[in-house]
Amino acid sequence: MYALRPLGPEHEQAVLAFELENRDYFRELIADRGDEYFEHYSQRHRALLIEQVAGVCAFHVLVDDDGSVVGRFNLYDLADGSAEVGYRVAASVAGSGVATSTALELCRIARDDHALTGLTAEVSDSNVASRRVLEKAGFVRVGSTEVDGQPASAFERALT
Repeated sequence: MYALRPLGPEHEQAVLAFELENRDYFRELIADRGDEYFEHYSQRHRALLIEQVAGVCAFHVLVDDDGSVVGRFNLYDLADGSAEVGYRVAASVAGSGVATSTALELCRIARDDHALTGLTAEVSDSNVASRRVLEKAGFVRVGSTEVDGQPASAFERALT
């Protein structure tokens, strides 16, 4: 069973393990974070926690019963009743419906815990699986954009 939890200091090593274990898988879908990201992950993790305490972002980890991280689901740039959604799941759970069900849970958290009224997301046009997750979670395509220099789609979802 999986549980969505707010990111905390206790998740640092599990998140790093998740990112390293799935690096090649993620690289197939989105731009690689680069070696420096992993070399300085402790500082990055602390910076995320500071952003979270400040109320700028709300970071979550999807954890398995054994405490391992199988996904990250985040709300970025909380302002004016809105936030941007970002997420990634481990290759081991991809295609199982976990991303969709957790994205729906994140929408509930955004509305109930953060009083948000709308969410946005951007996804590369080549990332068909992520597009489908957003659509199943109630996001609607509202236009074109770019992600890492590649054609992408912009999505929105009302939470009211």
